[in-house]
Amino acid sequence: MITPAQCRAGRGLLDWTQQKLADQARVGVVTIRQLEAGTATPRRATLEVIQRAFERAGVELISADGGLGVLLRK
Repeated sequence: MITPAQCRAGRGLLDWTQQKLADQARVGVVTIRQLEAGTATPRRATLEVIQRAFERAGVELISADGGLGVLLRK
């Protein structure tokens, strides 16, 4: 599942605001703010729609060798 750091990094690669990500994932901007701040953990289904929004835009979430990251594929 997507982590707060991956969410922030993914937005940075795409130059998206929190509102743009919320619109693309069809969730509330407060959900994005809370996820990125680590103040709340959204439900699994919500994390999945956020991840899919990134994937549609070409961002791949990476989890390998104990590390996390993001990759922008064009």
